[in-house]
Formats: sequence, C-alpha cells, structure tokens
Amino acid sequence: MTLRSVDLRKEPVEAVLDRVERSLGTGLDRGTAVRKRRSVGARTDRGTWVRVERRGLDRIGAQGGDGTASAEALSGISKPTWFAGVAWRDEVEPVVWRADETGLLPAPPVGSAVVTEEPQLSEEWWAAMGTSLDALTTQHTSRIATPDTETLTQELVTETIHSVFPGVDTALGEWCPAHADFNWANMTSPTFCVFDWEDWGMAPRGLDAATLWGASLSVPALADRVRGERRDDLESRDGRLMTLFVAAKILGPYADPDDPRLGAARETAVRVVKDLQVR
Repeated sequence: MTLRSVDLRKEPVEAVLDRVERSLGTGLDRGTAVRKRRSVGARTDRGTWVRVERRGLDRIGAQGGDGTASAEALSGISKPTWFAGVAWRDEVEPVVWRADETGLLPAPPVGSAVVTEEPQLSEEWWAAMGTSLDALTTQHTSRIATPDTETLTQELVTETIHSVFPGVDTALGEWCPAHADFNWANMTSPTFCVFDWEDWGMAPRGLDAATLWGASLSVPALADRVRGERRDDLESRDGRLMTLFVAAKILGPYADPDDPRLGAARETAVRVVKDLQVR
C-alpha cells in the first residue's frame, strides 16, 4: 500500500488523541495543541506534555521510532524528562502512531524552524547550547540519525551533495551522536532546552551545527554566530561536508525560489567546496 501524504495541521486527529488519553491515562488540553505537519502536541491535565507523531513503517527502521524514550539515557544535556510512551500500528494505513509524555518546557521555543529575525539570546544561552552539544557528542549509541526521517548513510550524504555539487569527495570519517533536527523550533529561550528527540542517533560530526547554521541563513549575523560558536565542528572535514549536505537541501531540485537563504547558502557552499579541494 502506498503511504498517503498527510499534513496533521489539516487532518482530523481527534480519534488519535482520544486513544492517547486512554492509553496514557491522562486528559489532553486541546486548547494548548500545537499542530505540525507530522506531529501534534498538547499539555496534559497532570502538568506534562504529550507529543504524538505519525510516521510511515518504511521510516521506522531497526531502531523502532523510540527516539524520545531512548534519549532519556543521555546525560549532561538540557532536555525535558521522558515519563511514558505508547505506540500502535494504524488499522488502515502502513503507519505507526507514537505518543511520548515528557516534562513541560522551561520556556517557549526560540521561533520557527527557520528564523527571519534575530532572536534575543543571552551569552548564558549560547554557553548552555554549546555545553549540551559537546556533551551529546561524548555519548554512545547504536542508533543512526534520521534527519527528515531518512536514515543517514554515506550513500544518502553523497547523493544529496552530488545533486548540487557533483564531483566532491564525500567520504565521511568521524561519526558521533547528533540530535538530527537541531533548529530554532526545537530549542527554548531564555532558558536553553532542546526537545523533539525522535530522530537522534549517530551522524557525521557537525550535522547539528550545520543544521542550525542552515536555519539561520536569513539572518546573516545569526548564521555567523552559529559558525563562530561551533567553529571546531564546522571546520572539520566532516563538518564541511555536513555544511554542503545542508546547503544542498536548500539549493537542490526542490528549492523554493523565494527562499531568502539561497544566496548565502550558495556563497558559503562554494567556499567550502574550494576548501575541501585544497585539503
């Protein structure tokens, strides 16, 4: 059966939320619901948060789609506490629904995934972000990151980069744990906390830094700050390749011609390609 393309911002989800309430034994405050393309979240009547995700069976893979639960074992990272989860296969479509209950966020999200205005972030915030990312890279896991729900492999990186920058040597070397969806919608401010751990796992060094850089390109000063904060990651060979990986997603065959990030992404990518050829 072909998986139907669904946007949960438009799709009826009441039956799904009813099932989540019965399974977790809590009520969801529908008035607090945050609906995204493939997930819905809401506050519970016991002061926690539940996030419900719809994911195709072909996107589950060997690790089972339990990213938020497995991330509870990570230490030294500012993130919500995980309490419980439930998953089931859809009765009609080749889809798995999963709901995870976590602690509430300490502050609102910084912004949308891709920001167009510079957020007001303190030096303490930047330090906390760096501490969490540094701690994450020291953890151990058999999970493989799934950015955009695609399992990250050498082949995927090569295919993505070569779709825009053919001929680049894309051989990867250093892999470490990454959040894999590290954007402004998944972090809070003024208190730093990173959430939505569904896709975390092993990835080439620099994936998270490159992802945040790509989400910041509409605000040049912010993109420069991200590169400055994560310079060691982004100037490593794998970090340069992750910069091209992210840039290729912005510039590739499905690029939005009105995306304000296009010029900055191409400018940086051209420089990175030259740097890789010299190294």
